[in-house]
Amino acid sequence: MSIKPKRENHVASRIPAQQRPETEFARPLRVGYGARSLAVLRIVMGLVFLWPFADKLFGLGYSTPSAGAWIRGGSPTRGFLSTVDVGPFASMFHAWAGTWWADWLFMLSLLGVGVAVIAGAGLRIAAVAGTVLMLLMWAAEWPPARTTGAGTATHSSNPIFDYHLVFALVLIGLAAAFAGDTWGLGRRWAALIGTRTWLR
Repeated sequence: MSIKPKRENHVASRIPAQQRPETEFARPLRVGYGARSLAVLRIVMGLVFLWPFADKLFGLGYSTPSAGAWIRGGSPTRGFLSTVDVGPFASMFHAWAGTWWADWLFMLSLLGVGVAVIAGAGLRIAAVAGTVLMLLMWAAEWPPARTTGAGTATHSSNPIFDYHLVFALVLIGLAAAFAGDTWGLGRRWAALIGTRTWLR
């Protein structure tokens, strides 16, 4: 008595992956959770930019007192840039401190990046603008320095990587992963801009 080998069902292998029925273990649970996790990270990252904008605009009493609010004539950049005393760019930042164009560029960057990242539209532009801003702030704080100009310790925890560079990498990662497509306007924005993918 001969037993015929069981024929394998090759029909499923000929069906495109996107058309195959999902099983309990094959359905894209991890993809769904991953996309949602990136969406949460995107929204939080946007708030990281929007909060200092609001604080400096209205003087909410955290890093900016009420009297120093931008709407009351305060400068969003003078307090930080005028105190830079380490690194090769200290004199440049001192010259920028409190200038009208530095105040406007700084505040518009915080607002623009924050809104774009929360909305999930224009993430590539937001990543570029946010990365430039973070690099400038990194250079102002200059983590490689061990001591300040007065000789006191800077308490730098890492000579290269600090939160500014981490934030920049997060922005780049969100743009590269199309994180605005989940809980955001990414898909609608993509349809609106068409082939101008640099606006994506």
